[in-house]
Formats: sequence, structure tokens, C-alpha cells
Amino acid sequence: MGGSGDLGEFLRRRRAAVTPADLDLRAPAGRRRVTGLRREELAGLAGISVAYYTRLEQGHVANASDQVLGALARALLLDDAQRAHLFDLARRPRRPARRRPRIERAHPRTLELLSALDHLPAVLLGRRNDVLAWNRMGHALLAGHVPFDAPGDPATRPSMSRMLFLDARTRELERDWEHYARTHVGYLRLVGGRHGDDPALAELIGELATKSPEFAAMWAGGDVRECTFGSRTLNHPDVGPVEVTYQVWLQPDQPDHRLEIYTPGPDPAAAAFAALERGLVHEAPLRASADAD
Repeated sequence: MGGSGDLGEFLRRRRAAVTPADLDLRAPAGRRRVTGLRREELAGLAGISVAYYTRLEQGHVANASDQVLGALARALLLDDAQRAHLFDLARRPRRPARRRPRIERAHPRTLELLSALDHLPAVLLGRRNDVLAWNRMGHALLAGHVPFDAPGDPATRPSMSRMLFLDARTRELERDWEHYARTHVGYLRLVGGRHGDDPALAELIGELATKSPEFAAMWAGGDVRECTFGSRTLNHPDVGPVEVTYQVWLQPDQPDHRLEIYTPGPDPAAAAFAALERGLVHEAPLRASADAD
């Protein structure tokens, strides 16, 4: 992850994904050697010279203006997440200083909110999709085979990314595993563009690419996705199939922390939630570090 070639790689992938027909361009006569846009076509659409665009793809331009990046985003038909990723890559230092980030910890007010959401599954995720805290319902819905108090210690903190690709029980939980996995990888790439100086994130991506051929293939695809809401169908070992929707809540003073709250889908899911809650006989206080970053 990272490196001066990331911007060029992203531009090449997106240029290859857009055809002249997508933009109502009249293709010149003769056989095309590329299926996507030619460099000169994209440069013309963005209002920049071919030489300047070529330097961008080669990673030789460090200070592209917002106007140029915005024009490229429009020409490449980028969605909001892809546009943000383009700007992140363009603004990243060519050789970012790798620094060990501070240990992420749940804020006390978030722990209070998790405790108050006793009828809905909720999970607090950090920058790298590590579980910083969860309530009893969130733990029971997504990772009942993991100790409840594991998020309290950074050494034992569950990684949703590792579990999704390397843990068989988590994989069996997802009925549409491939779709959710692709969304997950797209979000990791978005975060990777935003935090090119995070060695722990780079180590995570490298580990997954080495241990999971499926992750490696999805990562090589270059997809970028935001993940703020969606639906999942789970094959829960205790309550059977359950369809859920989730929504992510962000905190302005801790933008890397994401609070995922799950609600039941159709009526059978509501009954599954009730059954899951009835199974939590021995309620315990939420346990996680209450130190703020």
C-alpha cells in the first residue's frame, strides 16, 4: 500500500474503465488499441495538455490543482468515494513519513451510547476496522465465538478485516460473502489513500494479500467504496437466517471511529433479534478502554 505510483495506478484503472460511448464521444475511425479512454481523450475532456496528464499518470506532478483534479473526476465519471480517493492520493506526500499511530481507544461517551443501545446490535470500529467496543447484542450478532471483552486489550482486539477473510466462522456468517467482502476491500482502499503514513494499515493489507488469494484479487481490482449504510443477510448459528440493515455514525472529533448500528429487516429478522436478546441471560457492563484518544 502506498507509494508515488498509487495516483497513476488509480488514473490508469479509471481511464480503462470509461469508454468513449460512456461520454458520447465519437471514436476516431480505425481499430482502437485500448478499450477505455486514450490519454489524449481524457486530457482533452479535462482541459489539460497530454504531456501534463502523462506526468500525472507517471507520478511526476506533486501539486495538481483542485480545478484539474475536479475536471479529471468529472471526465472519469467518478462517484463521491472515488473523487475523495483521487484527491487523497494527489495530496499524499510522495514519500510519506511512516509513523506509529497512537493506540485507538473508545471515547467514554461512545461507550455510554453503546450501553444505552441494549436492544440493537452496535459495534464501534477504528481506522483499520478493529473492534474498539461493542454491546452485548452487537457481539452476539456478529462474533459470538470471540470473547466479549477482547476489544478492551489492543493485543487481543478483533479485526473485522482479518475475521472476514481469515476466520471460517465469520465467513460462514455472511450469506453473500463475496459482495460484502468486495465492499469491505473497497473501503480499505479508500482508507489506505487517506492514511498512507499508517504502517499498521499497510501491514494489515499486506498480511491479507499474502494469506488470502481472494483478498489479493479484490485488492488488485482497485475498487474504491464508501461504506456508510447497507444491508446484510446473516446465517446466524443460533437464530438462523436474519436480514439486517446497518448505518454508520461518525464523530466529528474522532473521524476515524465508526459506530455501526444494526436494525432488523423484514418481520422474521425482528423475531430473530428478539430471540438473540433472550439468549443474553447474563448481562454484563460494557467492557472496553474508556480512555480518549
